Amino acid sequence: MINNRNWAGNYTYSAANYHVPANIEEVQALVASSQQIKVLGTRHSFNGIADCTESLISLEKLNRVISLDRTNHRVTVEAGIRYGELGEYLHANGYALHNLASLPHITVAGACATATHGSGDRHGNLATAVHAMEVVIADGSIVLFSRDHENGHLAGAAVGLGGLGVVTTITLNVVPSFLMHQHVYDNVPLAQLEEHFDDIFSSGYSVSLFTNWQESSFNQLWKKQVTSVQSSAPEQVEAELYGAKLADAHRHPVPGHTSENCSEQMGIPGPWHERMPHFRMDFTPSAGEELQSEYYVPRQHAYAALCALNSIKELISPLLYVSEVRTIAADDLWMSPCYKQQMVAFHFTWKPNWEAVKQVLPIIEQHLEPFEVRPHWGKLFTMSPARVQSLFERLPDFQQLLRQCDPDGKFRNDFLKTYILGD
Repeated sequence: MINNRNWAGNYTYSAANYHVPANIEEVQALVASSQQIKVLGTRHSFNGIADCTESLISLEKLNRVISLDRTNHRVTVEAGIRYGELGEYLHANGYALHNLASLPHITVAGACATATHGSGDRHGNLATAVHAMEVVIADGSIVLFSRDHENGHLAGAAVGLGGLGVVTTITLNVVPSFLMHQHVYDNVPLAQLEEHFDDIFSSGYSVSLFTNWQESSFNQLWKKQVTSVQSSAPEQVEAELYGAKLADAHRHPVPGHTSENCSEQMGIPGPWHERMPHFRMDFTPSAGEELQSEYYVPRQHAYAALCALNSIKELISPLLYVSEVRTIAADDLWMSPCYKQQMVAFHFTWKPNWEAVKQVLPIIEQHLEPFEVRPHWGKLFTMSPARVQSLFERLPDFQQLLRQCDPDGKFRNDFLKTYILGD
């Protein structure tokens, strides 16, 4: 590998070989001939979930739109396509996805595999849009998982953690395209969330709160809404929202950073795929020089969990760039942190000081443990494997599906052995 590190530079991959197949047939041949192999996406994971010692595959050349089904409202794509590219195609053809993550630069397959999400009370994570997927399993053959199959295995495969095989194509459910606009508000007191958490997060299509935990408040509230009128004029909005003041200029989530790389604000309408992410597609993230953690708690515990974090803000804030709070709808995906329950996610973007961060993560996890906290699969955490495994009721079914698709462990690595199989 020319570059054997992840996007942020905090993780070094250990694979001896790196392949960039040009088509699915080459993927099948590589899988069939390998003893151990994993897919490496856009390297936005912060742990070893995508690593292995023998061979890594990049699907960057498998990035085409295969078909658009206007009858059933579905799009089929190769797994290496990025959300920004897919968004442009869908919007040009009158369609949209129900949700997007903060960065449009990540691949569809990688985001779905780790239950990556955006924000919105009524919107599930990105994998909930998956209707079907083709996977090259250990013997090099292709298996189709689909919502149309009665066995329900698509619910196990959609958040597959890279353990079932190499996802080569994905069919996503789409909705009619729409315009969006967003406004930012400054300084939401934490106390406002005790009575108004639901009001705040239901006030827009997608809502995010940002804080650096220096005070008992949120520096910014980002409120994204569907534009009702086909106009280029800025949408009007209330000047105050639950104690927060409407921002008078563009904002970056991290205090002190300039906003030119952020998606358009100030109520200016634009296509859904240019407003739902926090950052522009034409801004290419380089070395992140940051660390990331994220924890989910059931929605009913949101305010109490935030108060628990507030009680240790003096430990958190010196190490932090910014923290984001988002809501995610319940789903039926076995390994999703939102399986059968609405969740609130607390995201932490840390300064690149792992020695200090790994000292504070157990303290955060301890303070959130009473609220059934669980980690994001692709980010940094220190929770014990036994505790993580206890939080996913369909884990035995997922373990069985892993062994069925990969009986000899070709796609298993230290991460899967530790946190999923308990080896």
